[in-house]
Amino acid sequence: MDTYYDPVDLAKFHDIADHAGELGQKFFDWYGAVFQDGALTAREKSLIALGVAHAVQCPYCIDAYTQDSLSKGCDIEQLTEVVHVAAAIKGGAALVHGVQMRKVADKLGM
Repeated sequence: MDTYYDPVDLAKFHDIADHAGELGQKFFDWYGAVFQDGALTAREKSLIALGVAHAVQCPYCIDAYTQDSLSKGCDIEQLTEVVHVAAAIKGGAALVHGVQMRKVADKLGM
């Protein structure tokens, strides 16, 4: 399938550090540490990452964290609920910015 976001490219993520090895290594070390068990489990973090992936609309992240969440024992109902949470937050964020629009409109006397 010929798409702008080629799923094969996800496996090339580490290659992004090829010309900035030290910075890349720092990022990947930090990234790996973030997703370890801590106050939140790695499973919980994977679900959070899936929600964020939908909110920022990153197809690579959606693929990666769908697979990761499933591998950590999540089911399709949980993944679907995560998508709905992300959609609610994005929708709410758009609506609450209406306050800014109203301030401008009120200031202009409209």
